[in-house]
Amino acid sequence: MEIGAKSTSTLVVTEQLTAAVMGSGDLPVLATPAMIALMENAAMLAVAPALPEDQTTVGSLMNASHLKPTAVGDTATATATLVAVEGRKLTFRVEAHDSEGLIGEGDHVRYIVGREKFLAKLKK
Repeated sequence: MEIGAKSTSTLVVTEQLTAAVMGSGDLPVLATPAMIALMENAAMLAVAPALPEDQTTVGSLMNASHLKPTAVGDTATATATLVAVEGRKLTFRVEAHDSEGLIGEGDHVRYIVGREKFLAKLKK
């Protein structure tokens, strides 16, 4: 795992991704949970190529600020940069932008897990 590994994820804001539809608010703007998911996706993709097939990462902590609204039809882009590796713990700096500039930023922690072992924790 290399410090500085980076990836970007992009989405177009649709009605389905608004706070009003997702239930995190009542306005027709990009929902905070959708922005957070975009940030997590970028972080996952930043390290996925360095992992063996039987491993993945799972999100554990997100400390992010949603700084400004993004309108339906605009594009949001999140970038995640790996800033620390402590064993299985990976820490990322995340930022999200729309056509007007910075909309969110923060820190995100993911852990490397074995796919089968992790899924075995589900109740059947």
